[in-house]
Amino acid sequence: MNKIIGKPLDRVDGRLKVTGEAPYTADVPIENLTYGVIFQSAIANGKIIHIDTSAAAAVPGVIDIVTYDQTPSLVKIPFFGPPQPQPTEKDDNIYFDGQHLGIVIAQTLEEAQTAASRVKIIYEEVSATVTVAEAEIFEPESIFFGIMPGKITRGDVESGKAQADVLVEQVYTTPMEHHNPLETSATIAIWEGENLTLYETTQGISSTQRAIASVLNIPQENVRVISKYLGGGFGCKALLRSHTILAAIASRQVKRPVKVVLTRSQMYTACGYRSQTQQQLTLGATNEGKLTVINHIGTSKTSLFDDFVEPVGAATTMMYACPNLEVKYRLARINAGTPTFMRGPGEATGMFALESAMDELAYALNIDPIELRLKNHADIDPHTGLPWSSKSLKECYQKGAEIFGWSQRNPVPCSMRDGYFLIGWGMASATFPTNAQTASVKIEIFATGEVRVKSGTQDIGTGTYTVMTQVASEVLGLPVQFELGDSNLPKAPITGNSMTVASVSPAVHKAAIAARDRIIQMAIVDANSLLYGSQAADITVESGQIFLKQDPSKRDTYTDILRRHGLESLEVTEETSISPESKQYAKHSFGAIFVEVAVDELLGEIKVRRCVGVYSAGRILNFKTARSQVVGGITWGIGMALMEKTVMDTNQGRIVGANLSDYLIPVHADIPNMEVQFVEEHDAYVNALGTKSLGELPIVGVAAAISNAVYHATGKRIRDLPITPDKLL
Repeated sequence: MNKIIGKPLDRVDGRLKVTGEAPYTADVPIENLTYGVIFQSAIANGKIIHIDTSAAAAVPGVIDIVTYDQTPSLVKIPFFGPPQPQPTEKDDNIYFDGQHLGIVIAQTLEEAQTAASRVKIIYEEVSATVTVAEAEIFEPESIFFGIMPGKITRGDVESGKAQADVLVEQVYTTPMEHHNPLETSATIAIWEGENLTLYETTQGISSTQRAIASVLNIPQENVRVISKYLGGGFGCKALLRSHTILAAIASRQVKRPVKVVLTRSQMYTACGYRSQTQQQLTLGATNEGKLTVINHIGTSKTSLFDDFVEPVGAATTMMYACPNLEVKYRLARINAGTPTFMRGPGEATGMFALESAMDELAYALNIDPIELRLKNHADIDPHTGLPWSSKSLKECYQKGAEIFGWSQRNPVPCSMRDGYFLIGWGMASATFPTNAQTASVKIEIFATGEVRVKSGTQDIGTGTYTVMTQVASEVLGLPVQFELGDSNLPKAPITGNSMTVASVSPAVHKAAIAARDRIIQMAIVDANSLLYGSQAADITVESGQIFLKQDPSKRDTYTDILRRHGLESLEVTEETSISPESKQYAKHSFGAIFVEVAVDELLGEIKVRRCVGVYSAGRILNFKTARSQVVGGITWGIGMALMEKTVMDTNQGRIVGANLSDYLIPVHADIPNMEVQFVEEHDAYVNALGTKSLGELPIVGVAAAISNAVYHATGKRIRDLPITPDKLL
């Protein structure tokens, strides 16, 4: 049998990327190309009185200028569940600084940039609402596109508080954060008659196809979306954005292809962000450490025209066994664009609060933090009452503690030193739901020996090309070429919510089995085959050979079988979706993160010295790409804990420092050695391969673990991220 699944193979697209040959969206060569540059509002609140484009139109090379009042109204954009609305383009109100107001199209990028800078906009400005204190606050009935209720309760919170011997009641805050993928968003729009082709930086080619067709009021089949390579997404490329719509409108108007590439600063206003949160958290427990109450109230910011909530209580409802719980959400309307998904939306922010509070409770009870978590381990999903499809969180705690050396920890704050550095150890739990959607895959086996596996999924840098190749190759016993990133391919879901592997790999597996079995059937009914008359169950495949298990001398090949049947190729298409049986189980991935920090007692500088992360995420298809995902997630968690914060000028409603010089993210020098381990699970209920979510899991809990370690080192509890020296001194 071909043992390929699980091996730490190099990325199949790695060479193309490191040599610069991989054609990212902005690199695609297009004939007769023009360049579009977006111009934006320079105020955060008010009304447009007039847009003067005469000076811009006079710039040599300018072809056309499209302003907001020349475009069709933007409708609610279909994505997933009830769609996300955006401001109507014909609306002359300004809702936030950086709002897209039009596009300049020119022969060269430089000409378009010059012209865009000469567009004059006259406003009637109104003071902007930026802070929660001055904002309208309300409690939504439902959140996250209507998927989750705005309030979740079980038991009686007041009764739970009364039963508690110890209460922890604190407020935890996280700032606005931005995604900062390496590749900024880009699009190339090309019209051929009534048909539109978009080369697009998107995490969802099919959802983008559906959305742009809806906005432009054209049939979906008239739109083709192509996204072969993506330089990161993390949520900011999940939804259709107005720069893509403007590019499509501009291209149709000038009757030439139009390329738009957002600048780094435009990424801060045009593609969403993670909202600032304020979380009131109450934990109550008996002296023995059993939780009696959890009360989690999250307040986040949203735009004036949409209700996007950062679901900080998503993990709170299911993480620990507790009879009395309330999770409630509040929204504050401000003059900013609408927030969006950002790696671990809700879990990353909410688990900072929950896992920090659990550490505070452990100290209040004089119980080891791991012991407290084990005392409240949820053996079933306390939110739904369903059994877990699989859960190895206890094993993650045990393995992580052993590797880290947790038993050697002196729990007393300020008790561990290394010269003038205060040393702290902290840990936290991690969790993320395992989701999946319907996915289709086509496999073509050619008489030449070539095999193509096709699915309309995306690879946003996570290794989809590689792991899908491994799945198909193991079943077929042949080298294969995996094709993705084209809406003309069989449909697959958006690459988000950590569900690509759990959605697409079962479909690849099913299609590969179907193709292999058809070839075997062709052989056993072929009198010219050495396998003629054999039973299919007695036949296996390896290295392009199809042979009897008991007598390998009786063999055949894919190519010979196809040629004898007069076929140039064999084509199989299969689809997988969530089974009814799977819906009877709660499906989550889990993990435990352990960190050591060193705090300079004179300067307050914090350095993460080492990390140990242990995760249970079902079957691991490729250890190398999986580890890469974990390293990336932990790195992001370190940035979240110690560096990342988007600052808004509260007077102007404008983001300050919308660049990578002022918005700090970790670099190699900031990142310690990481020990990454997996607790492999056999999960028979998630899908045929037993694959679960991983991509977003490793960011969860990292900020809390670092915060807990900082407290252990210094005796100072910082509940406001990021943890910076000024907050310690």
